[in-house]
Amino acid sequence: MMAGLLLVEGTHCINNITENQELKIMSGKPILHYFNGRGRMESVRWLLAAAGVEFEERNFETAEQRENLIKSGKLMYQQVPMVEIDGMYLVQTRAILRYIASKYNLYGKDLKEQALIDMYVEGMRDLYDIIMLQPLCLPQDRKETLRVIAERANQRFLPVYEKALKDPGKNYLVGNQLSWADILLLEFILMVEECKPGILSAFPKLQEFKARISKLPRIQKFLQPGSQRKPPMDDQAVEEATKIFNLEKGLIFYKRRNIQLCPLHGILAEKQSNNI
Repeated sequence: MMAGLLLVEGTHCINNITENQELKIMSGKPILHYFNGRGRMESVRWLLAAAGVEFEERNFETAEQRENLIKSGKLMYQQVPMVEIDGMYLVQTRAILRYIASKYNLYGKDLKEQALIDMYVEGMRDLYDIIMLQPLCLPQDRKETLRVIAERANQRFLPVYEKALKDPGKNYLVGNQLSWADILLLEFILMVEECKPGILSAFPKLQEFKARISKLPRIQKFLQPGSQRKPPMDDQAVEEATKIFNLEKGLIFYKRRNIQLCPLHGILAEKQSNNI
C-alpha cells in the first residue's frame, strides 16, 4: 500500500517520505519484520529485551504482506527476519544479533572474548534449528524428533556449557560480564526444557545459571506473561506460518538416523549437514 501511495504522489513526495522514514529509523525504536511467532526472530527479541531496548513488531498476517515487503527492495536476500535500526534494513539473523550485541556492550571486551562468544553461540545453532522447526515435522516423526533433540542436548551440547561454568565464581560463559552468549544460552535451555522437561537434572551449573540469569530485571520482565516473548508454536501458529511462507509439513526428515533440515523459502538459509 505504501508503494502505491508513493507512486501516485510524485517525486517530491517520494523524497520527503523517504527522508522522514530514514529519520524515524535513525531516532525511533527498532522495527522487527517477521510473523507472530518465534522462528529466527525470537533470539533478536531476547537480545533487545536484555539490552533494555523497546522495539516495535510489524508481523505478517498473509503471504501477500510478505511479498509486498520483498517487492519493496528492503530485503537483501528476499528473506526475513529483517530489523530496521539506525537507518539500516538489517537481514541475516546472526548479523542482526552481532550488531545489537556490539551496540549494547554484550559482545565481550576484546577479540578473544568475541571469538569465544561466537563459538558458544554457533554451537547452539545446530540444535536450535531442529528445535525451531520440530513443530513442522509430520506427526509420525514428532516423537523421534524430540528423542533426538534430548539425546543430542544431553550428549553434545549441554556438557559444553556445564564445563564452561564449572570454575568457582564463574557467572558467565565468557569473561566477567553478561554477553549475548549468556542470553541465547538461557533461551536455548528453556527451549530444550520444553522438549524434554527435567533435562537439566544432570547439569547443576546450568541449573544455577538458569536461575541466576532469569532473575536479571530485564530478562525477568521479558519472561513474564504479556511481554513480547512468543510462546511455543501450537497448531494454529503452525497453520499461519505455513500459509505466510508457503511451507509444507515434513521440513524435518530422516535418513539413516541423521536428521536433516530441508531449506524452504528462506526459513533456513542453508542446509544442515549430516553432522548436526
